[in-house]
Amino acid sequence: MIIDKIVFGIMDSQMIKKLSVANITKTDLYDQEGYPIEGGLMDPRLGVVDPGVRCRTCGGSIGDCQGHFGLLQLTRPIIHVHYAKIIFTLLKMFCRDCSRILVAEKDLESFKEKGLALKELAKSTKKKCPWCTKEVKKWKFVKPSSFQEGAKLLDATTVRSRLEKITNDDLEIINFKIRPENLILTILPVPPVTVRPSITLQSGERSEDDLTHKLVDIVRINERLKENIDLGAPEFIIEDLWELLQYHISTYFDNDITGVPPARHRSGRILKTISQRLKTKEGRFRGNLAGKRVNFCARTVTSPDPKINIDEVGVPLEIAKELTIPINVTENNIKSIQKNVLNGTNIWPGANYVIRPDGRRKKITDMTKEEIAKELTVGYIVERHIQNGDVSLFNRQPSLHRMSIMGHRIRIMPNKTMRLNLCVTTPYNADFDGDEMNLHIPQTLESQAETDILMAVPKNIRSPRFSGPIIGAVRDHLSGIYLITQDKNNFTRDKFVQLIRSVNTDIEIPNKSSITGKEIFSLFLPKDFSYEGKSKSGNKVIIENGKLIEGVIDKASIGAENGKLLDKLEKLYGPKITRDFLFDITRLAIEYTMWVGFSISISDQDISKEGKEKIKKTIEILRKEVDDLIEEYENGKIKLLPGRSMKDSLEVMIKRKLNKTLDDVENIMTKSLPESNTLTMAKSGARGDLINIVQTAAMVGQEMAMSGRMERGYHQRIFPHFKKNDISLESRGFVAHGFKDGLTPFEFFFDAMNSRESLMDKSLKTRHSGYMERRLVGAMQDMKVEYDGTIRDAINRIVQFTPGEDGLDPSRIERGGINVKRIADKLFK
Repeated sequence: MIIDKIVFGIMDSQMIKKLSVANITKTDLYDQEGYPIEGGLMDPRLGVVDPGVRCRTCGGSIGDCQGHFGLLQLTRPIIHVHYAKIIFTLLKMFCRDCSRILVAEKDLESFKEKGLALKELAKSTKKKCPWCTKEVKKWKFVKPSSFQEGAKLLDATTVRSRLEKITNDDLEIINFKIRPENLILTILPVPPVTVRPSITLQSGERSEDDLTHKLVDIVRINERLKENIDLGAPEFIIEDLWELLQYHISTYFDNDITGVPPARHRSGRILKTISQRLKTKEGRFRGNLAGKRVNFCARTVTSPDPKINIDEVGVPLEIAKELTIPINVTENNIKSIQKNVLNGTNIWPGANYVIRPDGRRKKITDMTKEEIAKELTVGYIVERHIQNGDVSLFNRQPSLHRMSIMGHRIRIMPNKTMRLNLCVTTPYNADFDGDEMNLHIPQTLESQAETDILMAVPKNIRSPRFSGPIIGAVRDHLSGIYLITQDKNNFTRDKFVQLIRSVNTDIEIPNKSSITGKEIFSLFLPKDFSYEGKSKSGNKVIIENGKLIEGVIDKASIGAENGKLLDKLEKLYGPKITRDFLFDITRLAIEYTMWVGFSISISDQDISKEGKEKIKKTIEILRKEVDDLIEEYENGKIKLLPGRSMKDSLEVMIKRKLNKTLDDVENIMTKSLPESNTLTMAKSGARGDLINIVQTAAMVGQEMAMSGRMERGYHQRIFPHFKKNDISLESRGFVAHGFKDGLTPFEFFFDAMNSRESLMDKSLKTRHSGYMERRLVGAMQDMKVEYDGTIRDAINRIVQFTPGEDGLDPSRIERGGINVKRIADKLFK
C-alpha cells in the first residue's frame, strides 16, 4: 500500500465517541480498597500502568497495552483556547443572520483564487452583507477566548450555532477544510492512563500526574454545572460555573496563557499541562524525540594530558567498569571472553551481561560468574568492559560543527576526569575550567567502523570551514618549538639523545657530538618533505628534504587554525603521519620547556627609562596634534574628507593619529623591552600579542564604544567632571597610562565601558547565532547528496545540481581553493 497523502484535521464528536471505550462521569479515582473506579479517570478500561494487571479493553499487560481513550460529555460547549483566534476570524467573515460569506457573488471567484491566508482574506470582506443587506456590527476579541459583537458578549453555544449554519460551499471559498463547529468542544477526549501514569510513593500513597489533577477539576466542575442546571439554579451561578469550566479546560490544554492565572498544585507548583509537555527545549519533541538520554555513555569533567595521543581519550577506571561493548563469542575468542566473565563486574577488564542465543539476558554476579563462564559457547554475546584501543565518540556541547563530536581511542586511566590532548581543544572549543564532555560507546560493528573510518580525530584535522588545520599546536607547544628552533640553540650529545628518546624511541639518532635545535625538529619530519612559508613575524621558513634550513617554527607553521606546514603535511602524507608528527613535536616542546624552565614575571614588562621618556614624548606630540585639529575644527578651517561632515572628518583624522601613535609606541616598546618569556609567548603566537604588552606596560590607548570614540553619558559630556562640548582626548576615552602604572578613575571607567560593550556583544551574539543555526539546521535537515551528485530534499526536489556549486569538499582541498601553480610546479619538476 502506497500512502498518497496525509491530511490533518480536527476530531469531531463522532470520531471521539468511536475512539473512546469509557464514559467518564465520576470524580473519584479509586475505591476504599485502592482499585480504580469504573467511570472514574483511572477506569481499568483506559489501559494499565501497574505490573501484573491486564487491560480490560485489549487484555494486554503493561508495555503491551498502549492505552485507550475515554470521553467526557460536556454540559455546555467550551471554546478551544488554541482555536479562539481562528473562530474570531470566521465570525467576522460570515453574516450573523444569513450565515453567508461577506463577499458579493460576482467577487467570489477572484476571492477564491487569491489563495491568501485566512487572516488576509478576512480583511477583504465587506462591512455590509451583500446577500441580506444587514449591517455588520463591530467585533472585539476579548482574550483568551471571548468574542464581543457590538456591546454583546457571545457565549459558546451561540458561537457554535452560528458556525454550524455556515455552508460547505462557503468554507471551500476560503479553503477551510474542516467543519468550524468542531473548534468548539462538546465532548472532551480523556487521554489513556498510559499518558498520565500514577506513581506509588515510598509511603505507599499514590501520586497522580498533573493531567489527571486537571481532569479531576474538569469532571468535578462539569458535574456541578449539570446539577445546577437540573436544579434550575439562578443564571449568574450557571454563568460562573460555565466560566470556571472554560478556565479549567483552557489551562488543561495550555497552562501558560497570557493574562490567565496558571493552575497550581496544592503545594503552589504550577501544573505542566498538554502544551507545556510538547513545546520548548524540554518538551516531548525536542527533549524526548529529536534528542534523548542514551545508554552506553558517560559524562564527567575533562582535564588536559599532553602525554596521551591526539586521537586518544583518557577514561577513568570507574567509567570503564560501567560501559560495555557486545562481543560475539567465537571459537577464536572464547578463552579471552571467559576470562572477562570470570573477572565479573568489579574487576577490570571484566564483563557485566551475557545474552544467550535465545535472547535471554543474564547479569554477571560474583555468585553466577563461574557458572556462566562454563556455559559460554559459540553464539553467545558477552557485554565486556571497554578496554584500551576500543573506539568511542567524544563530544562537547554546544555542538556547533561536525568536529564537536569525533572518534577517539580509549585509554583507561586512574582518577575521575576524562583526559584530552591539548591539540584537540580547538575543535571542541574546550578549556579545563570545569568543562564536562560526553563519551559514547558505539555498540555495533558498523557504528565502530564508521567512527574509525569517518570520525576519527586524524581524519578531521582539516576544517571544512576554511580548508586548513583546526587541530594543531597550542600554548606551551608553540613557545617550546619556537625556543628550540632558534638559531642560537646547540645541544650536546647526552642532552639531545635524552631529549629525543623522551619523545620517541624509534627515531634514528644522528651520529654527532652536537646538533642544533633545527636539526632536532627536522628528525620528526618525513625525509622527502619540502616547504616554504613565513613565520608569524614575517620571516622566511624553508624546509628542504626533511631539514629545517631557515626560520623559526611558530603558530604560522604548526598552530591550530593557522599551521601552513601542518596543512601541507596532511595534504601530502595523510592523517596518520600528521597525527604522529604533531604528537611528537608537541611532546618535544613540553619536554624542552620542562628542561629549561618557563616562567613569567611582571618585571618582564619593565621598560627602560629611555623607552618611557620616548613614549611620554610620543603621547605629548599626539595631544598637541589633536588639540591643533580641534582648534581648526572650531575655527571652521578643518580640511573636509570626501563625503563627510566637519565633525566626521575630525573624528577620522583623530582616529588616524591615535592608530599611528599606537604603532609608534609598539615600535619603541619592542626595542626597549628585554628578551623574556612573556615576549616569547607573544612572538610565537602561544598567547597574547605585542599589543597586550603595550597596553600593560606603556599605554592602553583609545577606548572605543559603538566603533567610535566615547560619546554617550551626561548631557553634552560623558562625566560631569568635564566641560560641556569638550572633545579633547581625555574627555573622549583616551587612556594614556598602562595597566601596570595604574589608571585614573576616569580611565578605569572608560575601560569598564568598553569591556561591558564587548561582554554584552558576546552574550547576545552567542544567543542569536545559536538560534539562527537551529533554524538553518531545521530548514535543511532533509537535504542530502544523492548518488547522482545532486542535492535533494525529502520529496526528491533538486536543490543544487552540484554540491556547493563547485563540487569541492572544503575539508579535502587546500586553503583558498585549488593551487594550480603548485600542481604545475610539481608536474614540471
